[in-house]
Amino acid sequence: MEGDPVSASRRPAGTGSVYFDGRRWVGSFEAGYTSTGGRRRRVVTGRTKTLAQQKLVKALREAEASEAPTSGSRPTVKRWADTWLETTSHDLRPGTWNANRSLVNNWITPTIGHRKLGDLTPAHVRSVRTAILRAGLKTSTAARAHTVLLWMLKDALLEGHAVPPGVLHVDGPGVGENDRGDIPVADALAILAAAATRPDASRWVAAFLLGSRPAETLGLTWDRCDFEAGTIDISWQLKPLSYNIPRDRTSGFRVPDDHEARHLHDALHLVRPKTGKGKRAASMEGMAPLLLAWRTIAPESPYGLVWPRPDGRGRDDKKDRDEWRDLQDEAQVACVDGTAGRRYDLYEARHTAATLRRALGADDETIMATLGHASILSSKAYLHTDNTRKSAAQALVAEALGLLVGDELEQA
Repeated sequence: MEGDPVSASRRPAGTGSVYFDGRRWVGSFEAGYTSTGGRRRRVVTGRTKTLAQQKLVKALREAEASEAPTSGSRPTVKRWADTWLETTSHDLRPGTWNANRSLVNNWITPTIGHRKLGDLTPAHVRSVRTAILRAGLKTSTAARAHTVLLWMLKDALLEGHAVPPGVLHVDGPGVGENDRGDIPVADALAILAAAATRPDASRWVAAFLLGSRPAETLGLTWDRCDFEAGTIDISWQLKPLSYNIPRDRTSGFRVPDDHEARHLHDALHLVRPKTGKGKRAASMEGMAPLLLAWRTIAPESPYGLVWPRPDGRGRDDKKDRDEWRDLQDEAQVACVDGTAGRRYDLYEARHTAATLRRALGADDETIMATLGHASILSSKAYLHTDNTRKSAAQALVAEALGLLVGDELEQA
């Protein structure tokens, strides 16, 4: 069913379903566990599928309202992880929730999912990051998994489950050095020159000029381009949302409680936070002529997308990244950071937008507004200083201290 989602309350992932038993429609879900560890299952019925779905949603909400740790229950990490993922799906941004789910399902549950919460030790917590590092993944992945695990365990403690205090104080691995930086201006210009030969050149100019996230760029629609006012509303992001019940298209989609979502097709939605912090506009300065030219030849999209696929549907982010890599190859640029064969990440165009603004004198508030950050602390990760600027700044300091600089040093 495509369109308005059927809202579902929290439940262990994948346990709710609606099916026809030959006589009537049946909805069922697992409503937690008994004090002895057995599964508790609830069933509702209806003459139609819609009625059964409605009853299922009501029963799930009732289960949520009455949910509390059963006296004497000792859930496993996996059991609690399933409940925790369902609970947080109402509050977290889709991208954050999907990242958490991936770490839980790929690393936390396979490594320690069979352990009881109350039996966990610091060694068990450390074993998750060990498994990730032994698989050859980056330290940053291990650090993120560690953060998610502790977050999950602290929430279990708040819900009344027994969690040994020691496991909550295990130090995580260092995140390592972030190899993302800004793209040198010469390379950025080479990429844009290569993009200029393509019909959708405006998409790649937007990457450098707007400071928008890739999902914000791909989620842009023509009705949010105000050529008269010279502004572009980049509040919405093009995101795939998960089904309430995995692989069950009739179950609706997971939309966080504080988000709006407009369904496009398949799992793709336009999503934005309901809060004012999630709403922002970019200047159309430098973009207007390119957008006007693109609009005359752009594929017609039933959703009004500015940069859709050739058939008008939402542009796949993987395909978008592939084209970004092709542009770099065509421009013959390479990221020089000691990593053999590494191309620039698409997010590094966003870093470049921030760094150039700082270099040209933009203040912190302007940079925060451009990037959509609530704090300059978030924006600082996107600000980079090149060697030329560092040398020039140090020369000014040296001169102020009466030290020899530049030509004076050569003459001495």
